[in-house]
Amino acid sequence: MKKRTIKAVCAATAFTALAIGPLTTVVAEEVRVPVKSQAERSSQADLPRTGMSQSGVRDSWGNPLQITGPVGDPPISQWHYNDFVVYFEGDRVIHAVLKPRR
Repeated sequence: MKKRTIKAVCAATAFTALAIGPLTTVVAEEVRVPVKSQAERSSQADLPRTGMSQSGVRDSWGNPLQITGPVGDPPISQWHYNDFVVYFEGDRVIHAVLKPRR
């Protein structure tokens, strides 16, 4: 009786592996960024700081090239400049990031 149970479990496991195997294929892309390159550029760049108002950003950096949003709740918007993007929650900066160099 034990031999039949073990054979049945092995057969079921093998069938499941064959049936599911092709469905679990994973494809990934590796992105390589030089260590510290973004951090070094960010520390050297003059970017808006967290908590600044939209009017403060506009006064210091001028009008953005493009505005995206607001989207969601809380409302998040993006202001795109030549070299960086500023993210706002409502009227306040939550993050500013450099655009990749081309």
